[in-house]
Amino acid sequence: MRTAGALCQPESLDNPACVIGSGQRCEHALVDQELNRRLYAYENQVRGRFSPIVDTLKTLSAFQHELDFVARAQRVAQDKLGYTLPLGLLENAWSAGLDLRALHSYCVFRSFKECITQTEADQMPWRDRMLIDAAFIQSCGYHTLDISPCADGRLQGLLPFVFRMASNDAVYVKAYAGALFDVEGDVADWTQRELMRLSGGIPGGDSGNYLKIAVYHYSTSNPCQQGCAAHGSNDGLAKQAATDRLAELRDAIENTYGRGAAPDTLMIGMDTDTDAIRVHLPDSESANCPMRFVESAALFHETLGMSAADAQRAVEQAIVSAEKSCGLQPGMRKLITRLLEANLSQIQYVIQHHEGRYAVIGHNERFICAGEAMSELQLRNKFYFAHLDTVEEGAPDMDVGIKIFSGLNITRGLAVPVLVHFHYSSRVPGARERAVARCKRVQAAIRDRYPQLHQQGMLHCQMAVSDSEGSERCTFIEDVVQQAGH
Repeated sequence: MRTAGALCQPESLDNPACVIGSGQRCEHALVDQELNRRLYAYENQVRGRFSPIVDTLKTLSAFQHELDFVARAQRVAQDKLGYTLPLGLLENAWSAGLDLRALHSYCVFRSFKECITQTEADQMPWRDRMLIDAAFIQSCGYHTLDISPCADGRLQGLLPFVFRMASNDAVYVKAYAGALFDVEGDVADWTQRELMRLSGGIPGGDSGNYLKIAVYHYSTSNPCQQGCAAHGSNDGLAKQAATDRLAELRDAIENTYGRGAAPDTLMIGMDTDTDAIRVHLPDSESANCPMRFVESAALFHETLGMSAADAQRAVEQAIVSAEKSCGLQPGMRKLITRLLEANLSQIQYVIQHHEGRYAVIGHNERFICAGEAMSELQLRNKFYFAHLDTVEEGAPDMDVGIKIFSGLNITRGLAVPVLVHFHYSSRVPGARERAVARCKRVQAAIRDRYPQLHQQGMLHCQMAVSDSEGSERCTFIEDVVQQAGH
């Protein structure tokens, strides 16, 4: 039987799966088997909305010159994809040929829209079973968890899968390339939450603290090529950059508001091949050390076969051994312990459903989301996120995304689908109109930044807005087919 210890060793890419032998069992006492079953059903349901796209378009391409093409194409699309296609892309196929690039982009966006529409129904079976919820976070002494993972699509399922953490009003996630979050923006976010806390707007906020978490990533199977693109697949650079950025945030707040005002910080590494995590232990001053950590993969191997009680004690002892004299705070220790225990379920999830290591260890995203992320869809490799207010500000994130999709789509003759998305508050008069105008400015700027791709019809933008206070979610402003190649 392949153990979690083996999961974290570099392996040949010719045999990328870590296989459990026939008839052998690998069930850890701390693993929530029922939650794993429900999450797997969710994964299959969501992926099933995207997986038929290419084969469906190939089918349409094969009979695009038939007399009854439009009607027949709509029947095939409805049957295979669950929706019909824009007539404008079908009616001229007999003379101009089928615009498969535009159709592909349309289908990607339309399938994503369906995922957003079905979020509540899709996630209901597992949402209340997460090990880390708002009550637990508060019991650790935190009123807010502000998490900045890398924008890499392989970290898209971070909360429900890797952390087994519930989305709630206490948890905020904003991804940045290389986990290099914007310090000034985070100071503003911290300030806003402090104002809410002091005004009584955060339940339990009077006795809680703010925790900033940075999540970098690495690849144990192919560390030199499948690590973080923003750091040149250099694990050491990724760790140090996250360490420095967390320290800069603390310094910025203390320099502005006085010593002692800074939030707690925590750094976590994630192996995107196996979803195992490496939790770095901060000291009493919340300083993070790249070399002081506990790895869940090693814990899985060491505690496999133990009773639940013995396994929990082993996790706690591993933290004590790694901690040495760093002075870990009780609330932080409690949170780290739960993160490590929760991740054991994800390690077994990957063993059971992905043969111990993902078959595709690199990028496999469907589109780029630029602007503000849609947090409703939480699943590995669905989209690459470029957080930005303006393209100039988010240029590094966008450039990384375009580089990734040059390999994923352009080399296959497909365009790069870019969803430009922003939120607005329906409580604020004129906010929706301003959000739409913002989308249009960012879309124009993206086309200006990548003019060759746009002119060649290899860049398809779709704009969308969502109401942060109401029910409107991912409403398309203009149809992608009107933009394709123009």
